[in-house]
Amino acid sequence: MNYQKLFTMQKGLDQHIESQHQLEKEDLFDRKILALLVELGELANETRCFKFWSLKQASERKIILEEYVDGIHFILSLGLECEFEREEDYRANIQKAESVNDQFLLIYALTSKFRVSKSLQDYKILFQAYLHLGEQLGFHSEETEQAYFDKNEVNYQRQQEGY
Repeated sequence: MNYQKLFTMQKGLDQHIESQHQLEKEDLFDRKILALLVELGELANETRCFKFWSLKQASERKIILEEYVDGIHFILSLGLECEFEREEDYRANIQKAESVNDQFLLIYALTSKFRVSKSLQDYKILFQAYLHLGEQLGFHSEETEQAYFDKNEVNYQRQQEGY
């Protein structure tokens, strides 16, 4: 993945949103943490991986991918909050859960850990765990990037429309 391009795009979107809503001087870190957790829940809901009581199938792949990249937006935005965008290597040794359900739970825990530490290492671990979730869901880095680019445009358009 071209992390620098993703961070640059996210920075532009964040600056636009913060300017539109007069939030330039606000500390948005905890709001972004909560937004990531909510997006993670929305993604889990679309995959239906935890709904053992239901026979209904997961949402279409396209919908799941769109929900997945919503999480990428907030992970990038959190990295910007902590000024991690200049890092050149985001690889990290991570613990990988075998099931999608367990990977979701791991990401919830890693997000909470990162919220407290705000460390680069915990950020890298969170980011890589999220990317691993994407792999578990069958997404390749190229299509994830393209979906991010597409959703970034949609997010700008939504801001113009008063979303």
